[in-house]
Amino acid sequence: MTDALPDEASDGFGEVARSFLDAFDQPVSNNEDEGEVESVALFEGDTGTLYPEQRRCLHALLKHRYISADRHPEQWATLVANRDLIKSRINDLYLELHIDREYQVAFKRQARTETGDRLPSLLSDLAHQKEETIVMVHLRQRFFAQRQENDDAVFVDRQSLIDEVADQRPEHATDRAMDQKRADKAIENLNTAGVLLKTGDPDRFRISPIIEVLMPIEKLRTLLAWFMTQNGTGHEAQDEDVLDPNAGPDQLFEMEEEE
Repeated sequence: MTDALPDEASDGFGEVARSFLDAFDQPVSNNEDEGEVESVALFEGDTGTLYPEQRRCLHALLKHRYISADRHPEQWATLVANRDLIKSRINDLYLELHIDREYQVAFKRQARTETGDRLPSLLSDLAHQKEETIVMVHLRQRFFAQRQENDDAVFVDRQSLIDEVADQRPEHATDRAMDQKRADKAIENLNTAGVLLKTGDPDRFRISPIIEVLMPIEKLRTLLAWFMTQNGTGHEAQDEDVLDPNAGPDQLFEMEEEE
């Protein structure tokens, strides 16, 4: 959903890093005068104290917008077993760690002081395009409705999302080609973010449970009220309108990384 980690956290690096870390699944044992001492060093000059699986978990939390039990089973298991340790490392970076055990997802977000003051941040605010927000609201409503029917997995078609965006456009917006282009871009962004998960059909997606965790009912109501203002008695939204987190509902994610 704006700030990316350095290029070293991209997938290109990730392939090399994963193959490198996999060679160190077990700590190295060194015999010294004081007895056998366990070392977790992975490279020359490494003073880190985390075991390889703990490092991979921390790396995944920093690289991805969220981790989940179904998409990142090893990292999720490590996080559950080492919650306090991983949380401490996340806190060292002025970030908070949110873990939802019901939906089995975890993500980071910017920490703030008790007085509400912002702390130094690795993340940057992102104002979402209106089309992206419309899709998120629709996904949240659909996910909630289907889960009430006891559906374990909730799916949505690309065309239904495009139609939803079209239905929410104000009357003066008559450039349908541009509207569809923006709707397609919104779907692409949410797919990249892991909110929409790919299936065997490129035009059909599974809705990730992260949508309910990141958009609780209070936020959903705020968004719906915002839309009513934009398309109702308030000022009409222009084509270039974005969702300003300082003026309206806040953003879904605060960091953009490559999956």
